[in-house]
Amino acid sequence: MARENPSDLAHRLGRQAEAVCRHYLASGRREGRYWLVGDARNTPGRSMYVRLKDSPKGPAGKWTDAATGEHGDLLDVIRESCGLIDFKDVADEARTFLAMPPPEPEPRPHERRTPAPVGSPEAARRLIKMAQPISGTIVTTYLHERGITDLRGTGSLHYHPRCYYRPDDYSPTETWPAMIAAVTDLNGRITGAHRTWLDPQRPDKAPIETPRRAMGDLLGNAVRFGLGTEVMAAGEGIETVLSLRQIADMPMMAALSAAHLAACQFPDTLRRLYIARDNDPAGDGARDSLVERADAAGIEAVVLSPRLGDFNEDLRKLGRDALGALVRPQFVPQDVARFMTLAA
Repeated sequence: MARENPSDLAHRLGRQAEAVCRHYLASGRREGRYWLVGDARNTPGRSMYVRLKDSPKGPAGKWTDAATGEHGDLLDVIRESCGLIDFKDVADEARTFLAMPPPEPEPRPHERRTPAPVGSPEAARRLIKMAQPISGTIVTTYLHERGITDLRGTGSLHYHPRCYYRPDDYSPTETWPAMIAAVTDLNGRITGAHRTWLDPQRPDKAPIETPRRAMGDLLGNAVRFGLGTEVMAAGEGIETVLSLRQIADMPMMAALSAAHLAACQFPDTLRRLYIARDNDPAGDGARDSLVERADAAGIEAVVLSPRLGDFNEDLRKLGRDALGALVRPQFVPQDVARFMTLAA
């Protein structure tokens, strides 16, 4: 099978323009020959319109945002709504939606690849490269079960259908589906990976002794959601951070543990850091260390405290509205207007 180019994929998506919009721009609705929505990130509103049928004005799938003047095709919609960066990931997501087989690999000289050391950054990078986008997989089902339904900006998360798991050095290797999170440094370079093995029968972690494990260089690095600017938030777990992103459309990072949260590195542009602490002694220690480091760097530190054990527990047991009411008074007022209104 020949390798599709971007125009081929965009044309195929255009033939199913309404189905694409219903899937990736679910906050909008159809009006006549167009799909209306706020923007390509699936924000509610009416300023962006997507042509659903071919017309003298242009082919189906082309869109224009009247508020910004931006325009593009449905590949751009997939990129923005899924938070993807590399075109390969966008194309893979488009092929998955279109139920197309993967493209044939480009011819390469025969060579034997040297195995990467177990647990190394290179092994982490190879694992992430073998994974696929999470849309339509049990990763989204797992996250939805935890109240995490807005998955914009989660391009750092991937899905692997058969990720190796070995309980110990003396046990046979097993395979389970897994959510794979890319750990990156401040320059966006992948330094590690975090695996959450999942149960294929129900929306929960796999029934194994240690369903979460990290690999690679983690110290100072994090799983990132959005590009860090002058204001961002940091927390321990992926689910904890994604729970906050349900109510605040702010750049955030998950450090994966209390110790790593205390040591996370700050972007040069950072001026205010929200610290999403877990409600336990380790969370208190990470909070205190991070506040001290932020103060020394001239960064304002604002502590966010959950009502229960962590913010995902708050989201699951109290609900999104209650979580918003809990967090809103803890935010600096201008950030409420800037970030919480956008996420509403």
